[in-house]
Amino acid sequence: MTAGWPRSAAKRPQGAVSSALEILAMIARCGPGVTAREIATQLGLPPATAYRLINHLVGEEYLVRMPDLRGFAIGRRAEQLLSPVAAPLVPLVAREVIAGLRAQVRFAVHVVRYTPTALRPVDTDPDHPLGPDQRIARYLHAAAAGKLLLADADRWRELLPPGPLKRLTAGTLTGAGELAADLARVRAEQVAYQEGELRPEVACMAVPIRSTTGALAAGIVLSGPCERAPALRRHLDQARSCAERLAPLLT
Repeated sequence: MTAGWPRSAAKRPQGAVSSALEILAMIARCGPGVTAREIATQLGLPPATAYRLINHLVGEEYLVRMPDLRGFAIGRRAEQLLSPVAAPLVPLVAREVIAGLRAQVRFAVHVVRYTPTALRPVDTDPDHPLGPDQRIARYLHAAAAGKLLLADADRWRELLPPGPLKRLTAGTLTGAGELAADLARVRAEQVAYQEGELRPEVACMAVPIRSTTGALAAGIVLSGPCERAPALRRHLDQARSCAERLAPLLT
């Protein structure tokens, strides 16, 4: 019997370890705020098993409870394992380029990094933080940066939780057909937009930063009030020029 694991999991130590790792991977991919019910549903775990494993991971500091107690986030011990690969540093010269764009536009400017299945903000605008819930990493279908990742994937539906897409606002695209059409436009134009889909008051524009082989490595996100969305879009050329300068620095 494996000491320290919940009793039911101890009967199948290999299964318990695999399930625990899947839970950590899901929260790392989706971002803070994932609930125990969502974990059990997406991973196909019995709710009681999911709760026991989550409680164990919290006790060992691999997970932490969100302040509102409605979900979980990666804890200190897991961050020590994940941060070297999941959050590469942005070089100083790249930060100077990003600062230059911030000085040119009257909108928030953020930079995200991509893996084949997830995104992570790595340089957020100090004057306009993204907020503690990191929604753009969790709700890919409703975020401009998330749409870049989905549009780049061969099987984009596999990057989203099973079942109906979550409606966050009245403007969120939740139909598979309408989202597929939007992603086709993103793929063709190499720019993603959202207006009030993630938060009702916020609009965003995202452009990709690609490696020399064309792989999606990072992205620039401009955000501001929905009522200023037309002005936001007029900065597309500046965002693309910045992305070209950042490509050799971030890929």
